[in-house]
Amino acid sequence: MNIRVKFLGGAKSVTGSKFLLEIDNLNILVDCGLFQGLKDLRLRNWAPLPIDPKEIDMVLLTHAHIDHSGYLPKLVKDGFGGPIICTEPTMELVKILLRDAGKLQEEEAAYAQKKGYSKHEKPQALFTIEDAERVYPLLQPIDFEQEVSVHAGISLTAYNAGHILGAAILKLKVKGNSQEKRLVFSGDLGRFQDPLMNSPVLLPYVDVLFVEATYGNRKNETHSVEDQLAAAIKSTFRKGGVALIPSFAVGRTQMILYYLHRLQQKGKIPHVPIYVDSPMAIDVTALYKKFSHYHRLGPMFQEEGANPFLHKNLHYYQSQEASLSLNTLRTDAIIISAGGMVTGGRILHHLYNRLPNSEDSVIFVGYQAEGTRGRRLLDGEPSIRMYGIDVQVKAQIHYVSGLSAHADQTELIEWMNGFNQRPKMTFLVHGEEAASEELKEVMQTELGWEAIIPNYMESFELFSGI
Repeated sequence: MNIRVKFLGGAKSVTGSKFLLEIDNLNILVDCGLFQGLKDLRLRNWAPLPIDPKEIDMVLLTHAHIDHSGYLPKLVKDGFGGPIICTEPTMELVKILLRDAGKLQEEEAAYAQKKGYSKHEKPQALFTIEDAERVYPLLQPIDFEQEVSVHAGISLTAYNAGHILGAAILKLKVKGNSQEKRLVFSGDLGRFQDPLMNSPVLLPYVDVLFVEATYGNRKNETHSVEDQLAAAIKSTFRKGGVALIPSFAVGRTQMILYYLHRLQQKGKIPHVPIYVDSPMAIDVTALYKKFSHYHRLGPMFQEEGANPFLHKNLHYYQSQEASLSLNTLRTDAIIISAGGMVTGGRILHHLYNRLPNSEDSVIFVGYQAEGTRGRRLLDGEPSIRMYGIDVQVKAQIHYVSGLSAHADQTELIEWMNGFNQRPKMTFLVHGEEAASEELKEVMQTELGWEAIIPNYMESFELFSGI
């Protein structure tokens, strides 16, 4: 038996994760992410894969984020029809996220045609809502820590990764004619002291390791998150304003709801109304109740008044009319709305309404990429263009650090140190080149491990004749 891997994404980049395993004549795709961010990366979504999708036998998903699942509709559209195996929470999240991604693709294509900036006479969406929905019947759920056979001589086990709801570390056991090998894909690893998610599981043995390097050159501090958030909110209310929090729908909104409820219960911020204005965030939050054994909050759901997702101060707004009605609020309220980098979504009309008011504030609770409105606001630009108008920035702008859902350098080393033996091969994936290079050096120093940083489309032979 021979085993090879080809890196179709997630190589020297934090986006587009796709790893093609070739086990003799069997083709397994681990993750199926969409490229996002810079135009050169996004163009890869339109390039044909080096393998016909019809020849891929199965897809294994580590988790639901679009940079790991967002290419699935295109893969299915182009002929893939095999099983897509993931945990049950990931399956439910994928349905929510892919449908939303299809809607955005359709809207972008329509906008490009309307404005005439596409070189195509009729711009096409990469995939549609209908394409996204064709993925659903192929999704097959598995439980954590339940070994399942996916092919003759090949078994799969998913372990908690602690990143988002249902996120998994995947272990493939491959039994050859004479040897058995373990391949482990970390997916995106979470924090070891996350208030919502359980810590990533430590595994004893591995032969080939694929480990993320997103924060391979960063160390996050979380101890002051509550104090930072409380200070920003109290500063807003002292001025008699409204606090607006742009937030990602998956993971981050739920984390902020946890902290806000905790601060109100401790008397550190006033018991003002909290509005969640994001249909996707509302749908995702409901899954935390459904899958309460996948995170730390289960006991809170059983005590009246302790549930951070259901209490008298919390209000969920689904409709567009309800969303617009929040613009009439003038004081003592907290609004959480998507998206997190304010590139689109309902957050735009909230910003348009709040930015000119010196009493109001915008509290960022996540990373803001270069070129986004969020980054420009944090950089102190005096005006932001929205809806074709330059909107003056008079509101207070705050940033709460330490809320990442990714393991930092120290935690990545801690997780790798959990293995009893050094892997025969270790690949650093899902990390920019600088982060990967620094993590590689730290691994050499602290663990005595060598690591490979693969290039996009590079192939490696893992085993021959096993």
